[in-house]
Amino acid sequence: MATKLFLLLAICVLPVLVNANNKAFQIVGRVYCDACRAGFETSKCSYIHGARVEIKCFDRPTLKLKYSIGAETDETGTYNIVVEDDHEDQICYATLVSSPIPSCRIVDPRRNKATAILTRSNGAISNLHYTNAMGFLQDTVADGCQELLLKLLQDDE
Repeated sequence: MATKLFLLLAICVLPVLVNANNKAFQIVGRVYCDACRAGFETSKCSYIHGARVEIKCFDRPTLKLKYSIGAETDETGTYNIVVEDDHEDQICYATLVSSPIPSCRIVDPRRNKATAILTRSNGAISNLHYTNAMGFLQDTVADGCQELLLKLLQDDE
C-alpha cells in the first residue's frame, strides 16, 4: 500500500516540480548560405552574420500567432534567443526572416523553419534547446559544387 501511495504522489508531484523551474528558455541555432543549392549543409556553405530569425508560437486549435520574438545571428551564424514563458499548448518554430547577403537572400523552402521546444511539460530538464540549422540559397551555384555533390553521392553508396 505504501508503494502505491508513493507512486501516486510521484506521478502527481513530479510534473509540478518540473514546471516549477521558471528559468527562461535559451533557443540556439544557426543560419547558413547554401552555395551549392543542395538543400543541406555542405563544406561549401558559409554561416551568415546578421541574418534575422524569429521564434513564432501559434495557438494549436486556431493556428493564430500568439508570441513572436526576433534576433540576429552573430559572426558564427548562430542565433541565441531567450524566451521567458512556457508555451506548452502552442506550436513554436524558429523561422528565417532575412539575410544581409545580397547574393544569398532566397529562403530555402525545405530549410526555412525549425521546431522550437518551449515547454517543460515534455520531461526535458535543460533550459537550453537547440534547433536545426536553417538556410538561404545562393543566387548562383558556386564552383566545385557538382564535384562535391557527386562525391557525396558516391560516399552514400
